[in-house]
Amino acid sequence: MELNLLNLLAVLIVAWLAGLLSNRLGYPAVLGELLAGILLGPPLLGLLHGGEALGILAEVGLLLMMLYIGMEIDPAELRRASRGGILAALGGFVAPFVLCYGLVVYVAGLSPLAGVFVGVAAGVTSLATKSRILVDLQLLDTRIAHVMMAGALIADTLALVVFAAVIGVADVGSIDIGGLLAIAGKAVAFFVLAALFGLKVLPVVMRGVSQTASAKGPAMFTAIVLVMLLYAEAAHLVGMHGILGAFLAGLFLRDSVLGRTLSKKLMHRVRDVSIGFLAPIFFVTAGFAVSLDVFQTNLMLLAGLVSLATVGKVLGTALFYLPTGHGWREGVVLGLGMNGRGAVEIILAQIALTMGLITAEVFSILVFMAIATTALVPATLKWGVGWLRKRGELARSDEERSGILVVGAGQAARRLAKVFARGGVTRVTVLDANPEHIRLARRDGLHSVQGNALDERVLAEAGAADSRHLVAITANGEVNALSAQIGRTVFAIPEIHVLRATSNVVAHSALLDHLGATTLFGGAVSSGEWSYLARQELLQVHTLDLKKSSRPATLFNRLRLEGALPVAVYREEEVIPFHDGLTLLPTDRVVSFKMVSAVGATHDHFDTLVEYAPILDLDGPQGVASFVKQAARVLAPKVGLSPAGFMEQMLSREAESSTVVLPGLAIPHLRVEGEGIVQLLVARCTEGLSFPGSEEPVVAVFALVTSKDQRHVHLRTLAAIAHLAQQPDFKTRWIQASNEEALRDVIIRTK
Repeated sequence: MELNLLNLLAVLIVAWLAGLLSNRLGYPAVLGELLAGILLGPPLLGLLHGGEALGILAEVGLLLMMLYIGMEIDPAELRRASRGGILAALGGFVAPFVLCYGLVVYVAGLSPLAGVFVGVAAGVTSLATKSRILVDLQLLDTRIAHVMMAGALIADTLALVVFAAVIGVADVGSIDIGGLLAIAGKAVAFFVLAALFGLKVLPVVMRGVSQTASAKGPAMFTAIVLVMLLYAEAAHLVGMHGILGAFLAGLFLRDSVLGRTLSKKLMHRVRDVSIGFLAPIFFVTAGFAVSLDVFQTNLMLLAGLVSLATVGKVLGTALFYLPTGHGWREGVVLGLGMNGRGAVEIILAQIALTMGLITAEVFSILVFMAIATTALVPATLKWGVGWLRKRGELARSDEERSGILVVGAGQAARRLAKVFARGGVTRVTVLDANPEHIRLARRDGLHSVQGNALDERVLAEAGAADSRHLVAITANGEVNALSAQIGRTVFAIPEIHVLRATSNVVAHSALLDHLGATTLFGGAVSSGEWSYLARQELLQVHTLDLKKSSRPATLFNRLRLEGALPVAVYREEEVIPFHDGLTLLPTDRVVSFKMVSAVGATHDHFDTLVEYAPILDLDGPQGVASFVKQAARVLAPKVGLSPAGFMEQMLSREAESSTVVLPGLAIPHLRVEGEGIVQLLVARCTEGLSFPGSEEPVVAVFALVTSKDQRHVHLRTLAAIAHLAQQPDFKTRWIQASNEEALRDVIIRTK
């Protein structure tokens, strides 16, 4: 056996050019490769020819392609398939199967096995063809797109299982009870053992391989090829074709075994080797086996099978789809979209021809059926979509992803998640690495997952694959950016909303452009400030009925001036995180967090406190203990504590949770025994005070001590300080103030 390199080179060049041309015209590459094999091979011009070596390469390409198809199909998608997708798949498979079987057996007089096989080939659906068309027609967010994709997965999987049974019967040679029972026993044993190995043994083996030094090199690719060959040979030993084993191997080489990033990387390598190199050899050489004589000898059978396959696919899909209540017209359009055959049909046809299940003429008819039906799909689906759109029946998908994944479970994040949950979102999940945050979230009744938001497995556990929205609201901007990137690129979460810190505008804009994400809340916000206000119970939830359209930026700025922050939109039965990409409708209800009491109402009292507050202008960098010691000398006598007692209580309070609420601002505070006590001390340290848990040095400190009967004054004063410090130029004016009285003026003259 000698490989003719010149012939191989010619086949690859022809396959490549034909595939490019086919893609340019809006069709899958397999269509161009088949036609190239027919036109340039033995059926017509004879410029290309096959051979034993070329056949071996084609068979390896076939196995790798089935491995890729298995890796691409997510079993979870099959389990989650909508009722409409299941009905469309069954109708689109059963009707053409029955019609084509009847024509082949009762009209053409071929064997029942040939009829079963032709029926299976007529029932398959080309997933690749529809994927491209759905993108071109901008249909990915419609209900018909969801149903078509689910239907194609189910139909192709069903076709492979039925085909395996057909091969088993063909090996027995006759249809009898004993033979069928033997086939069924072998098939059941194979599937059980394959599943046990794939679920129990394979994860351990692949995890061990992935931990080797060369895991990111060829070792992992070699490992999955070995797994593919093992499954293919096991299928062959029980009388099934190796493609079923390769397909099953792909199904078990999932994210849980390899991890999502490695799984996608390896899947791309398999795709490149199979579809980019070896599989085109299979499809070009498949074209070599086509006989053009069929147009003279069996034109009626050709026309009959193509017609019945098309009519059966459209009518069967429409009839089975009726129980969904979405109308017969939508069912017809689904049938038109699912009418294209492709790679799976050609693969099954070539195997059946090799095994002698069908004649060369039937094989040729099936190839032309694949070409004709695939060519029809773009035009017929475009017409059908226009028909639905004209009648106002092109429904956006009501079966898309749902739920919101909140990355971060701090105080503000938990309050936000509760707003989402109260709005009726199917599933709200908070994710945080801090066990205390998760404990508090669960106490609040929130579904919570503890773990690293940058770990794909943790994100998968938190339901990222099913979430429609990802809300990144941690205090760490880098974690927000990276989790958003993983959510988009690995889990394809359609809506990404990221907190924009007031100090990170450029990096945030670059992230939005890169991911197509949006800014959470509609503008720059300090999570520290709002977390602090939430922790001190200084926030109330308010609902605003819009009654007229508004721009998110306009509403954000308006509410911020009122001391409020827009957080969510309630729209009919949908809850949407508030973000700068929203189109606000007059019927929307906007939910916001609002500071307790308007600042203006407490401004006079706050001014009075500031006017009489001692001010410390500290020299040099200092620690929190040094500051508290100096504050104790001033405040302790005024609140009835000894300096040592004051220091102990203040430092103990700081150890419980940081009082740094904004970058550069801290509000240490105490509640003491007594009545009518309200004392404020203000301090500046231009070289920075070092507070625990704060990466940025603190330059402004407001130390507040109140008695327990002054709770409302305490809370309103905290709110006033937080509002004051969030003014855009506060920090600059604070640092540039020339003396203590200038510092006092910065506070009092701030609106």
